[in-house]
Amino acid sequence: MKPRDISDLWQDPAAPAFVIAEVAQAHDGSLGTAHAYIDAVAKTGADAIKFQTHIAAEESSELDTWRVKFSRQDATRYDYWKRMEFTEPQWLELKQHAEERGLVFLSSPFSLSAIRLLERMGVSAWKVASGEVTNRLFLDAMIATKKPVLVSSGMSYLEEMDATVAHLKSQGSPVAVFQCTTAYPCPPEKIGINQVGELIQRYDCPVGLSDHSGTPYPSLAAVTLGARLIEVHITFSREMFGPDVSASLTTQEFAQMVEGIRFIERMKSSPMVKDASAEQMEPLRRMFGQSLVAATDLAAGTVLTRDNLSCRKPGHGISAADVESVVGKQLKRAVKAAQFLSLDDFQ
Repeated sequence: MKPRDISDLWQDPAAPAFVIAEVAQAHDGSLGTAHAYIDAVAKTGADAIKFQTHIAAEESSELDTWRVKFSRQDATRYDYWKRMEFTEPQWLELKQHAEERGLVFLSSPFSLSAIRLLERMGVSAWKVASGEVTNRLFLDAMIATKKPVLVSSGMSYLEEMDATVAHLKSQGSPVAVFQCTTAYPCPPEKIGINQVGELIQRYDCPVGLSDHSGTPYPSLAAVTLGARLIEVHITFSREMFGPDVSASLTTQEFAQMVEGIRFIERMKSSPMVKDASAEQMEPLRRMFGQSLVAATDLAAGTVLTRDNLSCRKPGHGISAADVESVVGKQLKRAVKAAQFLSLDDFQ
């Protein structure tokens, strides 16, 4: 299956949401595991798979300290990034595998060397990580490629986002913005789902949600609010090793999330006209509606009151909704209890 063209986000306002499965470091430096994630993600219905391209010597230094010391085997963050590296031929293998499985291959670069590597590979778009929003060296290198730039807002002030989006747009780059909160896992009160609509208004570009809650709910809500992109971390199991596991969905949960997103999109693309729907339901309305019947045996000449009346299914006779039109009428013939009334019964 051919990978989706990400450019339809800017060319087709009705295009479905672009769903990205974020592997990041879930492969833990294993090329085989990275390939296994590609096969797993392809089964979920995602549009793209995203990695992170780390070249330790180009992005890190001895001053790069741990935020949380999660790894027993890596003495420093530099050691960890080094262990996460793949060679250029290995990255090309992963990209080719992803595209064979119908996935767009994406990877966040964390150095200028990583940007150059990914450009040589022919990536179709750039993902700017939350910590790189103000990095003009990165942004300008991406702009030079004329490819779409997807920007996460996780740690940025609006003023910084304004400047970055304006700069990208001024240079002709297609831009998309993700509402993102850098918290792993992110609690509901910090997700900022309101920002989806606000960013759409503010930037007039495709807006998405990069969610770290470890649940499918924010992504489903975001799509109902107009999100055009969804990015969520994925893991084989919550018992796996890695810094993002608690903020990830399992492959099964991710597939259910994608199914929910597509369900929501089908609902949104088919707005209901209530009266037209009711007209189509007319046979069912008669089947499940109730008609007026005599509550007891009634003699001819009886002037009907509400006490004389009851109702039964189906709704093929005088509708129970029309009870007031019957009260006060006189029977011209006797009727039995539970007998359906008709207009011919009245004088």
